[in-house]
Amino acid sequence: MPLRDDLQRKPERNTGVVIAIPSAEPSLPHDRVVALIVATNWWPVSARLAMRFLAHGCEVVALCPRGHVLCQLTGIRSVRTYSGLNSLAALESAIRSSSPTIVIPCDDRAVWQLHELHRQLPDLRDLIARSLGDSDHFATIRSRAQLLEVAARSGIRVPETRRIATRDDITDWFRKVPGTGVLKMDGTWGGSGVSVVRTESEAQSAWRKIASPEKRGSRWKARWMEWLVYSDPLAFWDDPVLARREILLQRYVAGRPANAMLACWRGKLLGMVNVEVLCTEQGTATAPSTIVRLIDHPEMTRAGEVLCTTLGLSGFHGLDFILEQGSNCAQLIELNARCTRLGHLRLPRQDDLAALLARHIGAMPPDTDAEAIVDHENVAFFPQALSVNPDSPYLRKWYVDVPWSEPQLIAALLRRPWVCTRPLFRLYHHALKRRPTEPPPSIPRFLRIAEETGHSGEFGPI
Repeated sequence: MPLRDDLQRKPERNTGVVIAIPSAEPSLPHDRVVALIVATNWWPVSARLAMRFLAHGCEVVALCPRGHVLCQLTGIRSVRTYSGLNSLAALESAIRSSSPTIVIPCDDRAVWQLHELHRQLPDLRDLIARSLGDSDHFATIRSRAQLLEVAARSGIRVPETRRIATRDDITDWFRKVPGTGVLKMDGTWGGSGVSVVRTESEAQSAWRKIASPEKRGSRWKARWMEWLVYSDPLAFWDDPVLARREILLQRYVAGRPANAMLACWRGKLLGMVNVEVLCTEQGTATAPSTIVRLIDHPEMTRAGEVLCTTLGLSGFHGLDFILEQGSNCAQLIELNARCTRLGHLRLPRQDDLAALLARHIGAMPPDTDAEAIVDHENVAFFPQALSVNPDSPYLRKWYVDVPWSEPQLIAALLRRPWVCTRPLFRLYHHALKRRPTEPPPSIPRFLRIAEETGHSGEFGPI
């Protein structure tokens, strides 16, 4: 597979951290290893991770919304569709019919539904614990405040944090911790439910918006809209934990956002990739990343090792940090009990995190692998980077993370999600004179990248 000359250069800096823990015997020797990929939203990370499990000899089954990009993958055994009226039953059915070796949740709500199945169904508890980790720590993982308390007791740097239950708590916070803070609510993801507040009045206003109980009629109206307009398969699912989720205030840390992804097995760290975020989708620190730099940061690595052991983690987990301005110290701000955008990246002299986990549970990878090895320290995620700044000159120098071996998937990722093409969605947004929040990727920029990398002949009309 031809690559550009500038991508073949060896990077001048360390290109990330992957810690491989050898195992004399696979932890779960099977005649076949089945990975159930669960996605409740339209993030493409699920398809990229599924590709890597297929490449490493696993059978892959998927559960996702109708029209999801997972349907475009070749080699996948089956794709099951979520039921909008009973999504939890759809997840249980997918597990029982596929008999997976491991379940891979690709977003937060998929994790929470697995937690609920663990609570309700004793016969699935071993599989879910094998996939996510020690169930004694599920509540800790779901609470930002509890997680940071555990991290602090373990010697990991965390910003000063306090639970907020009343207006007086906010007043007391700004009296003791003057300056900018970050207000966060549990049960949110992708930067939602997070507000940077510079004054007490801003904090009080933001707190009233997220703490005020939603009226019953408004809640049901919103659910019907989510189902009818956005085809949200979990629109009618009541997560019992969300009813008692916490709000917290955290000291704002000036610095650069950084992320890590962990591959774990029953409290053992199999591998870890650390990156510094260079660009995000909305240009804010809390939004998902589009361009990252692979780094070696011992403090981030130690935090991953400690949390993996302390919480008995299994499967994939993500950590969010702020690298402090000046000192470069890593302040942990959040843990996500799911895969992130780093799990499929093949690093030099190492392998991707999906490979480490697949081999550990008994998969037998083939001799050849079509996925390119990341040979630059800067990685632009596809297609997100083409949506933010498609004409950036840096895209010609950095590693652009395109799944060249799956032309159908590329074509699907270059289009708006299926839900955005539905007449009801378009009518609703036209009536409100509202544009979809996510711009489409730049097809001309992609075609230039394909030509520069020698892949232009592999694609017909997109």
